[in-house]
Amino acid sequence: MNTIAMGTSMPAAKSHAGGRYYRRFGPIERVMHAFLMLTFIGCALTGVPLLFADHAWASGLVRLMGGFQGAALIHRICAAIMTVVFVGHVIRVFVRAFMAEDWLSYFWGPNSLVPNLKDGQDIVGMFKWFFGKGPRPQFDRYTYWEKFDYWAVFWGMFIIGGSGFMLWFPMFFAEVLPGWVFNVAMIVHGEEALLAVGFIFTIHFFNGHLRPEKFPMDLVIFTGRLPEHELKDERPIEYARLVEQGRLAEIEAPTPASEAVLFSRILGSIGLVLGLITIGLIIFSALT
Repeated sequence: MNTIAMGTSMPAAKSHAGGRYYRRFGPIERVMHAFLMLTFIGCALTGVPLLFADHAWASGLVRLMGGFQGAALIHRICAAIMTVVFVGHVIRVFVRAFMAEDWLSYFWGPNSLVPNLKDGQDIVGMFKWFFGKGPRPQFDRYTYWEKFDYWAVFWGMFIIGGSGFMLWFPMFFAEVLPGWVFNVAMIVHGEEALLAVGFIFTIHFFNGHLRPEKFPMDLVIFTGRLPEHELKDERPIEYARLVEQGRLAEIEAPTPASEAVLFSRILGSIGLVLGLITIGLIIFSALT
């Protein structure tokens, strides 16, 4: 996955301030993302210190959370909530697919997060664009890096979550698994979690918030709405399809209230700052 994302330049984006807004995410998606974000940060802040227990900052952070017992309790609560959110999302996807008129289109249509041939073409096209060998790819509702982020959660839940539950309930799993599996689970859980933390707090943060056209923060996942110029410039294929189908007015939404924007910025800033501090501590510990 490439770390550089396309989009409108920041001056151009700011020049279109105001105007129409369109609904991109509903309340359920936004609430689920909020829980996923908060519980992931909670797991990171309570789990990463164990990997760097010989550093002063790790022991200090653990003390702030009530010692190792307190950190373990917070870690498990966050893991349990994250699992419930993930399972709820999967159930919701299949229920909506079952209720759809065309379930195949639900999974393979333009609004699907399932990777397709165009995503591969867009990756190649982006590399060509980076080096001035072709035009910038035109994107639909979801870009290839957004799909990568989405499916990375599934990998993390099965690998990190699966190994974590084995370590949480060793007596239960020991009834059917040999002892050496738990040694593997401990290594996998820590290393994969560190990889996930590194990815989310660098690549995902950059694509979602820190690239120039989004800096300092993209609020769409918090407010659920994006301005018309972003829909036109960043997702022209989706915009053209909505215009052709006459469905643009269906998703038009009011301008986000100032209170909602302020709350979104506060919540997003907390996550951003905690994530960047965590990745900074990891880099510092790895170097020293």
